[in-house]
Amino acid sequence: MNREKVIVLDFGGQYNQLIARRVRECNVYCEVYPYDLSLDKIKEMNPKGIIFTGGPNSVYGEGAVLCDRDIFSLGIPIMGICYGAQAMAHLLGGKVTTAPVSEYGKTEVAVDQNAALFAGVSKKTICWMSHTDYIEKAPAQFRVTAHTPVCPVAGMECPEKKLYAVQFHPEVMHTAEGMTMLRNFVMNICGCSGDWKMDAFVETTIQAIRTKVGNGKVLCALSGGVDSSVAAVMLAKAVGRQLTCVFVDHGLLRKNEGDEVEAVFGPEGPYDLNFIRVNAQERFYEKLAGATEPEQKRKIIGEEFIRVFEEEAKKIGAVDFLVQGTIYPDVIESGLGKSAVIKSHHNVGGLPDYVDFKEIIEPLRMLFKDEVRKAGLELGIPEHLVFRQPFPGPGLGIRIIGEVTAEKVRMVQEADYIYREEIARAGVDKGLGQYFAALTNMRSVGVMGDERTYDYAVALRAVETSDFMTAEAAQIPWEVLGKVTNRIVNEVKGVNRVLYDCTGKPPATVELE
Repeated sequence: MNREKVIVLDFGGQYNQLIARRVRECNVYCEVYPYDLSLDKIKEMNPKGIIFTGGPNSVYGEGAVLCDRDIFSLGIPIMGICYGAQAMAHLLGGKVTTAPVSEYGKTEVAVDQNAALFAGVSKKTICWMSHTDYIEKAPAQFRVTAHTPVCPVAGMECPEKKLYAVQFHPEVMHTAEGMTMLRNFVMNICGCSGDWKMDAFVETTIQAIRTKVGNGKVLCALSGGVDSSVAAVMLAKAVGRQLTCVFVDHGLLRKNEGDEVEAVFGPEGPYDLNFIRVNAQERFYEKLAGATEPEQKRKIIGEEFIRVFEEEAKKIGAVDFLVQGTIYPDVIESGLGKSAVIKSHHNVGGLPDYVDFKEIIEPLRMLFKDEVRKAGLELGIPEHLVFRQPFPGPGLGIRIIGEVTAEKVRMVQEADYIYREEIARAGVDKGLGQYFAALTNMRSVGVMGDERTYDYAVALRAVETSDFMTAEAAQIPWEVLGKVTNRIVNEVKGVNRVLYDCTGKPPATVELE
């Protein structure tokens, strides 16, 4: 679609998705690309602005990742963040070296309020620092716009060349006025108007799908989760009865979920969809037997999904397109260019080399989770479906540490059901981004009924997040956790210990595997 765009060039930092998400909060479309994206490709995209991310390397080190120096001559506004700021300084003749004092965490930064990035920002503002190197000397023509007692160049700018940089991370919530800074860059410096609106996205996407599909037949991979549900309704509005939704019950769903999905999307549900339910529990358990490594399990589940869809497609007749509810974090976490693979999502990095469909349609591929929910509301999907608890495609396969067995699935299903029931009953589910129970591979000694047990430990997880790129562990009231624990160890055979995961994202991910 012909819309204004800002691009993020990823130098390997952990916040690449978050930067793009913050730009979209300004109603400006944004995509993430590898740091070595060619200048020809950049010119072709004609972005209104470019943002360099942070990264783990040193600009002067052996493993330095640096972009083409000629990027600074394109006349496109560029903002460097952390390593991105250092890369800009290094390539343009400044000096970057090891800082005598590293800065990490919340830091008071003094800013020049006359600088373009800091319009409307307090003279002294709290920012999130995370660096061991620093810019000792800014390049010629740049002026320093921010500093701390130990960081002489916490911000710099060269308005004549439309170049701006900050040593800290404005995209994280710990930087108090970070959104003001990013908005200054995107709206004031880049001159964006803010034309990224969800109603327009839904309308143009439906039209594009209709054009692409023509008279073809479409098979939708429906898991019942938010992403695939929104994708299914979007396709239904675009091509109607040309769409068949195949729901694979792989035996890795939450308790009663298979029946719940069928109640919504099946023949008795509110949507006029061709719906097929495939009960493939034993097939998936057999494929997963002996697999313990998370990436291996994801890929096994992903490939088996595709094979089931192919078989169903043959029964239906010639099917041209496969629809998946892939979203943008799936794409980025599965590895973007030379960026690290966090984990292969079953519908991205888990796809087999050969897929027997003419083309895969992923209408939500460029959306973040909260944008998917907005799209769902635009499509008229009821709120209780749009805001239901997220559930990964590989299901409980990645909420069971180690080998997956039917018995382990039973344990985690029952523990998770109890946990969700008590969370809802206590009314503490509001504001939680996601909460679930997982089964660890740890077994420990316990005592029940005066007898020794040697059973599994369940881990409870609950996070607060809006975008699922960063998350904080939720502080569930102790009395609620106590009640959940008591019920699980009494009602779930094979479990004698319950743990609570207090880790945020990063350093953890929301799911355990």
